[in-house]
Amino acid sequence: MAGPEVENEQTIGEATYLRLRADIIACRLAPGQKLKLEPLRETYGVGVSTLREILNRLASEDLVIAEGQKGFVVAPATAADLREIADLRLLLESHALQLSFGRGDLEWEGRVVAAHYKLATIEKQLLAGESRSTSDWVRYDFAFHNALISACGSKALLDLHAAIFDRFLRYHMLAVSFRGAGVVNDHRAMFELALSRDIDGALAMLASHVNRGVEHVLGTGRLSAQA
Repeated sequence: MAGPEVENEQTIGEATYLRLRADIIACRLAPGQKLKLEPLRETYGVGVSTLREILNRLASEDLVIAEGQKGFVVAPATAADLREIADLRLLLESHALQLSFGRGDLEWEGRVVAAHYKLATIEKQLLAGESRSTSDWVRYDFAFHNALISACGSKALLDLHAAIFDRFLRYHMLAVSFRGAGVVNDHRAMFELALSRDIDGALAMLASHVNRGVEHVLGTGRLSAQA
């Protein structure tokens, strides 16, 4: 049985993992940036051995690359990787949507309604020029898509989708721009299709939504240095 000190160290390690992971997804740690252990130790306040464990864990998620004796770097951001992640997201989310639409009950509909209301409120603020809402939009965008698939009945599928969604999201954070009315209209359409259980329409809308997101990111030119 683990003692209090071990449990405390595990808690600190998990908190540091989540913080470092969030910094990579938000591009506070830039694609291709070297992750030197000593500066990281000073920034995150944990030991080198704990950092190595965390970085190896992030490498298993393809957010970090282990370069053998050279150390670790943040995974680069490339057009090819973005397209591959988008394809994987579509595969997972489309399957989860079909399951969720078939199994969703009144509680599921309530989650979808609540998630869309919050997302639409933030998007209205962004369209009005309130850029400070961008970080909230990221959170509510995931919450909405997650609500749509939340009745799929598979925790493994939800967890895998969340991990891929985060990698997809990193590219949007790198693009540092909101897609505007187009993405708002996409979300409204997905919401209406969900409530009417129109799975064919929802799958077509999702594919268009994700692919337009890819083109938006590529159109910003922010990947040119890494592609």
